[in-house]
Amino acid sequence: MKGWLPLTLGLLAMVVGAVWTVQGLGYVDGSVMTDQRIWALLGLPLALIGLVTIWRGLRSRRRP
Repeated sequence: MKGWLPLTLGLLAMVVGAVWTVQGLGYVDGSVMTDQRIWALLGLPLALIGLVTIWRGLRSRRRP
């Protein structure tokens, strides 16, 4: 059970980062974040951090 927290946080960061990126690029309407390039610049690194966190969480679950 020691790897579930990084997996959960990594998945959350990846999803939020992806949403911020597509909103910042203008693909999702209906938000103040729509078509604001700063959200695309903040979302991409957040999504990458989420991927790294998921990868580290999966590695920690495999160790005996």
